[in-house]
Amino acid sequence: MGQPSLALTRLARSAGCAAKVSQADLREALSRLTPIADKRVLVGHTTGDDAAVIQIADDLALVETVDVFPPIVDDPYDYGRIAAANALSDIYAMGARPLNALSFVAWPVEGVGLGPLGRVFEGAAAICAEAGIAISGGHSIIDEEPKFGLFVTGLVHPKEIVSNAGLRPGDALLLTKPIGTGVLTTAVKRGRLPPEGLAEAVRAMTTLNRAAAEAMVAAKVKAATDVTGFGLLGHLGNMLRASSEATGRPLGARLSFADIPVFAQVEACLAEGLCPAGTRRNLQYAAPNVRFAPHLDESRQLLLADAQTSGGMLIAVSQVGVAALVADLKARNVPAAAVIGTIVEADLAGRIEVS
Repeated sequence: MGQPSLALTRLARSAGCAAKVSQADLREALSRLTPIADKRVLVGHTTGDDAAVIQIADDLALVETVDVFPPIVDDPYDYGRIAAANALSDIYAMGARPLNALSFVAWPVEGVGLGPLGRVFEGAAAICAEAGIAISGGHSIIDEEPKFGLFVTGLVHPKEIVSNAGLRPGDALLLTKPIGTGVLTTAVKRGRLPPEGLAEAVRAMTTLNRAAAEAMVAAKVKAATDVTGFGLLGHLGNMLRASSEATGRPLGARLSFADIPVFAQVEACLAEGLCPAGTRRNLQYAAPNVRFAPHLDESRQLLLADAQTSGGMLIAVSQVGVAALVADLKARNVPAAAVIGTIVEADLAGRIEVS
């Protein structure tokens, strides 16, 4: 990480994807939208997937997503890199390849100046270049709280879409990055963890999910998502509900807490009560559908609901293909290649058991 010239996070009420509107509030607001009648829309808002998919030819579909959030780190360059990697992740999660990006920025020009904003753009452009695309335009406004993100478009064959609705009983669940970024960034923001305590998390947040997606596509998996602001439990819950509706039978998941990769110092920070408000909202929403083992106290429950920024891929793969996919992920040097659970038939769609 570079040396920050100002504390960007002090200008933000929430950090990164922890600023998301809660799932409950979002579902209520989206219920006002009329049903999608356009047959070209292959994936819309109803399944809570990572991006919209619009068919533009028999063999080609456009993938569209947008991600904007306030600063999660103080260093402007790293802020831009994390924001770009986070936005691109939605494209990769759909099994698509990125095509182009537009930027959106809200910035306190008089209070912060243009130098840090330039560094944000430089960081975002560096990640986009790594992904093989450009930031070709965008929009900006003046705001007291900094916000930055990208609108990203991608391309995919309509028959090769990887959605969040493709789970099947018996599938294994793999996670490709550790969790805990929300807790760690909150600890740093509150002065309870030195900035260098974020180094491992920043490396993960600025690592594109491209390699994980390439391995996923090569394995021909049918279901995946990326783990971001709604936490592991929230995004898995979305997958289970979408897949239950698609298959016509209730699907659930069994997770092994011990197998879930976690950044160092996260559990210690949680024990001190360091937790973003977004994480607590996530757990409140998810908890009614989750059965936790008795020894998993509130801090560990919060960890599973922690609001991630630029998190890893959550990939479902048949038991036959697990070993090969894990080996491929490791060969591509993804941050993690952890088998964390299994998809099962359940008494209630979206039921999650954590042992």
